[in-house]
Amino acid sequence: MAYGVVCHASFIVGVGAMIVMMFFGMSRSLGRLDAPWSVAANLALLLQFPLAHSALLGRRGARLLARAAPRRIGQDLATTTYAIIASIQVALLFLGWSPSGIIWWQAQGFALTTLCTLYLVSWLLLLKAIRDAGFAQQIGLLGWWAVYQNVPPCYAPMPQRGLFRFYRQPIYVAFAMTLWTVPTWTPDQLEVAIVLTLYCVTGPLLKERRFSRRFGEQFRAYQRRVPYWLPLYRTRMPTAEPDDV
Repeated sequence: MAYGVVCHASFIVGVGAMIVMMFFGMSRSLGRLDAPWSVAANLALLLQFPLAHSALLGRRGARLLARAAPRRIGQDLATTTYAIIASIQVALLFLGWSPSGIIWWQAQGFALTTLCTLYLVSWLLLLKAIRDAGFAQQIGLLGWWAVYQNVPPCYAPMPQRGLFRFYRQPIYVAFAMTLWTVPTWTPDQLEVAIVLTLYCVTGPLLKERRFSRRFGEQFRAYQRRVPYWLPLYRTRMPTAEPDDV
C-alpha cells in the first residue's frame, strides 16, 4: 500500500507541476540559479528525463527495476517503480528549472482562449491515449495493486484500440502537442519543447523493440498496418535491432 501512496502522490505532483509550469512557458519555477550555472543545471534536468526514461525500458533497465524493491515482489512492482521514477524525474525537471526571466510572447484575447483550448485538448488526448494503452499499467497502479491482492499482475494486451488504431504512438504525439500549445513563450519553453519533442519522435523506438520481442509477429503486422507517429501518412520508422542498449 505504501508503494501505491508514493506512486500516485509523486504522479500527481509531477504531472501537476508540468501542466502549470508549461502553461506559464517555464517562466515560473522553484529554481533560483543564475547564468551560467542555470544553463548547465537546466540542461541536466532536461536530459535526465528522456535518457533515464528510455534506458529503463531496456533489458538492463528492467533488471534494475526488479531490484528496486524486495526480491519477492520486485518484478511484480516493476510498473509501479517505473511510474515512481518517471514522476520524480518530471517533478525535478519542472520544479527545479531556473527561469531565464525572458518572456517573448504572452497570448491575450482570442489567442489566449484558442491556445488554452488547444492546451486542454492536448492533455485530454494524452489522458485518452494513456487509457487506451492500459490505464492501470501506465500510472503504476497495476503493480502495487497486484502485490496488495497477492496475485500476479495482469498486463494489458498489445494496444490496438482507441487512438492506437490510427497511429502507434498516440501518447508521445499528445505529449508533444502539450509542448507547443502553451500560451506563453520564452527561451526556456522553446528549449524544453525542442528537446522533448525530439525524444517523443525517437524515444519510442526502444519501446517498439520491447513490443517486437514480447508480441512477435502480432506487433510487426501492426507496424506494417499502422503509421508510427501521425495518421496522415503511412511512412514507417526504421525497424530497430532486436537488442536494447
